[in-house]
Amino acid sequence: MLKSERYRLFVEYFQQHQPNPETELHYTNPYELLVAVILSAQCTDKRVNQVTPALFERFPSPESLALSTPEEVFTYIRSVSYPNNKAKHLVGMAQMLIGEFKGEVPSDINQLQKMPGVGRKTANVIASVVYDAPAMAVDTHVFRVANRIGLTTNTATTPLAVERQLVKYLPKYTIAVAHHWLILHGRYICVARSPKCDICPLTYFCKYYEKLKTEELKKAEKNTQLNIIN
Repeated sequence: MLKSERYRLFVEYFQQHQPNPETELHYTNPYELLVAVILSAQCTDKRVNQVTPALFERFPSPESLALSTPEEVFTYIRSVSYPNNKAKHLVGMAQMLIGEFKGEVPSDINQLQKMPGVGRKTANVIASVVYDAPAMAVDTHVFRVANRIGLTTNTATTPLAVERQLVKYLPKYTIAVAHHWLILHGRYICVARSPKCDICPLTYFCKYYEKLKTEELKKAEKNTQLNIIN
């Protein structure tokens, strides 16, 4: 199957069955989403959603967070991964948000990446979710699922390479939501260990499943030949 055909089938399926996917992080404004995404690095959305209510109650604005200290912020986020570093990043991010961006979360990916704790993935999430920009955030789910389905090639060995391939071949108007399609599919069906191919609706164009069935067929043929010989 040609790559263009896989992309077409991928987009058609999700446009029909999941036309308006959303992030599972809880937030009410761009500032809260930025905080939540920084906290979500190497951490589950579920865990982040458990700590942000109290955090946002204490720091409802970037101004209040900028006046705090990493030590205080740590007490609210101690249960997430790498809380010490993230506490420092959050305070530094808030201070730059106030000092350089007048409290407004920027839409430009390069501007976003100037802030502590904001890498390319986080910047792409903000750009796509808040500003509906054609930005593709690549996390472990996106990286894995895109490769398994066959949307990306084996040469895409870094998140940036995967991002570039996806942005190149996806229709521009789908890029902002395709990130969520891939994440949610990877989170609930195409999991890292023992992907749930038996309930996956994408097997008819999935490269991984195609390879799996080919290997099973070869194994069955080999066993048949051995039985005949014996």
